[in-house]
Amino acid sequence: MQRFAFELRKLRNEAGGMTYRVLAQRAGYGVTALSQAAAGEQLPTLPVVLAYVEACGGDLAEWEARWKQAVDEAASSSSEYEEGGEPPYRGLARFEPGDSGRFFGRDKLSADLLDLMRRQRFAAVFGPSGSGKSSLLRAGLIPALQHTEDADLRPAAIRILTPGQHPARTHARLLDPGNTKPGSPGADTFVIVDQFEEIFTLCHDPAERTSFLDLLLTARQPTSRLRVLIAVRADFYGRCAEHRDLADALRDANLLVGPMSPAELRAAIVKPAAAEGLTVERALTARLVGEVADAPGGLPLLSHVLLETWRCRRGKTMTLAGYQAVGGMEGAVAKTAEDIYRHFAEDQAAAARRLLLRLVAPGEGTPDTRRPADRKELEAQGRQESETDQVLEAFARARLLTLDGDTVDLAHEALLTAWPRLHGWIEQDRERLRVHRKLTEAARAWDELGCDAGALYRGTRLATAEETFTPERQDHLSALEHTFLTTSATARDQEERAAARTTRRLRTLTVTLSVLLALAVATSLIAWQQSRISDQRRQEADGARQVTLARQLAAESANLISANSDLASLLASQTARARPTPRDTEGRDAGSTPPPQRRIELSNDGRLMAFSPDGTALATAGSKDGTVRLWDTQTGRLRTKLTGLTRGVTSMAFSPDSTALATAGSKDGTVRLWDTQTGRLRTKLTGHTRGVTSMAFELTYESPILATSSKDGTVRLWETRTGRLRTKLTGQTDAVLSVAFSLYGNTLAVAGAEGGVKLWDVTAGRVRTSLPDNSAPVFSMVFGQDDNTLATAGTNEGIDLWDVDTGQRQMSITGLLDIKPSKVIGG
Repeated sequence: MQRFAFELRKLRNEAGGMTYRVLAQRAGYGVTALSQAAAGEQLPTLPVVLAYVEACGGDLAEWEARWKQAVDEAASSSSEYEEGGEPPYRGLARFEPGDSGRFFGRDKLSADLLDLMRRQRFAAVFGPSGSGKSSLLRAGLIPALQHTEDADLRPAAIRILTPGQHPARTHARLLDPGNTKPGSPGADTFVIVDQFEEIFTLCHDPAERTSFLDLLLTARQPTSRLRVLIAVRADFYGRCAEHRDLADALRDANLLVGPMSPAELRAAIVKPAAAEGLTVERALTARLVGEVADAPGGLPLLSHVLLETWRCRRGKTMTLAGYQAVGGMEGAVAKTAEDIYRHFAEDQAAAARRLLLRLVAPGEGTPDTRRPADRKELEAQGRQESETDQVLEAFARARLLTLDGDTVDLAHEALLTAWPRLHGWIEQDRERLRVHRKLTEAARAWDELGCDAGALYRGTRLATAEETFTPERQDHLSALEHTFLTTSATARDQEERAAARTTRRLRTLTVTLSVLLALAVATSLIAWQQSRISDQRRQEADGARQVTLARQLAAESANLISANSDLASLLASQTARARPTPRDTEGRDAGSTPPPQRRIELSNDGRLMAFSPDGTALATAGSKDGTVRLWDTQTGRLRTKLTGLTRGVTSMAFSPDSTALATAGSKDGTVRLWDTQTGRLRTKLTGHTRGVTSMAFELTYESPILATSSKDGTVRLWETRTGRLRTKLTGQTDAVLSVAFSLYGNTLAVAGAEGGVKLWDVTAGRVRTSLPDNSAPVFSMVFGQDDNTLATAGTNEGIDLWDVDTGQRQMSITGLLDIKPSKVIGG
């Protein structure tokens, strides 16, 4: 302080040695304040220093740095308390029953809470995060219960608990009123449930949550020897209404914790220091009261900044200068945490990030909350245990973390927002944290079920977890989580190999049956052809005999015309009957004559056409308008018009059962599903940000899946019965031009504008294999009947045939210079 004062006096002399009266006129502060700043008896405040320096023409940034250095040096050498002395403030840590001697400012609220417990057997305390609910229960209510003169309210025992992940399983014994201390017959057992919101944030089993609530609500029964008080964060008030009996119990049995009055705040600031023989500058008290009165939930920050200011006290006085030196109300927590973090080595810093994020439950519609964790869970896979222990010790020593047996927890949720570095980590990893929390719960459930294979991850959940925790990020997993994820992947691979073997056997059986069917059909055709030839030859022989007979009768009639005219006439009549007519031969080749073809006259240019799988309907779309027409192929008549589409329909596809038609355009990312019988719009599928390029239905009649591709580089799979998006396939860096389902529907081929085809496993939601880059866009694809072959066509004026299993090209068909390959394969 003396050195700093000397430098201020030197600056005034270098500015011409102006008098303090002139200096006061320039600085805007009184002569006394400026002269005391340069006297060296105490460290001036920062605003006074900056006004002094500016009046003398000094560098403000340089002098602000000098002032902070002087504050730090004064704080490190000015404490008169012996090493290890207990501070009068708790910082971020909550007050405990033993801290009632320094818990001030909540006398009225403690009395109101005691009166509420006297009237109700089940009650609740609501308040925002940081309003001091936990400290009120422990340092306010519990001492009041222990020293009450009301015999009816004197407890047999007091039990404090937090729900955790398995509240009913963990705390059922504590909710048995029979487990009371001896010597207190007839008295009630008081159960205080702190952080009640954990039944929503940590307990994910609705049945266990309901069971725990039912245990608590037994306190309402007249014969019960329990009295229950729950402390709930105010933003979870609405969640309490989800349980009917709980909502009914809290209708007139709750107390809201509001902000402290200015008088209560002054008591909370000054009285703990006075109990230790310290004084608090009036300026500091006024500053703190003014800031906390307008900061909901600011009590933890107030307690922490008081603790840090106490560490920077000057003698027995806590000063405003010390308060400013620790960063003020908002900066004290961040400064404390940053000072610890900056001293970590690289491995310790990485361990600190992993550890702290483990203690966070990301909110979904609610603010983030803290999440207690077991120390075993904090040990990362393949990491040294000493790193975690060193980080835990450093943060616990600064009262940023609390260690309760094997449980580690954040000292207060205020740390989640007050420390910018931690807040940034949470925002950056929010989606990963949600996946991680679900993985943690699933791994724990799998372990509790004796590693039951039915509890392993499968399908989309496994794919999401593998995508989130790549080999480079698996050091974020605990040993149990790593084992769970590895076992799930191994089981998935075994199931896929078994399914592949089954598929190959089915294919072999199908080929065998196809060959036998072909032989049977060929045999039937040969027999039919032989029968037909025999019938034809018999008809020809009969015709020849008729012709011969007719000629004989005609000759006899000619010979008898002069001798016996009546007999000649009779033979002539018989000759007419015996002669074969053209009608006798009309049916001989009827089977080989093709049926007449019906022609459909299109009312527009029919630029795009699609036949229904059952062959009864033809859909056409022209380039002149946005109308799609449905034609009846049996009668050739127009069945219906589909209107309301944007111009330029680029893709149409019939469902496998021919009851639905999907349409899309190049300028509109909307896919429309129409009823082909009524022409009514069933539903709209939205989500593509650019035009739809191709569509394909899965070949199943149960619940067909529709795949749509877009220029935005995504493929979406839709459930056509509900119109719900089933999944989105991403990872394509260019526009998707074409999609095609395999015959069995478990493989989807996706072609991009820059060439190359990816084969997706639809069930697992991942890429199965990629075909080599064709260096040319692929406009159309189709699978062979055995699903082993894929044909692709594009701008290279040829058709490529690929082996689906190996991803190798089987052959290329070239020379198609006069036709479009996309029309060949798509037809």
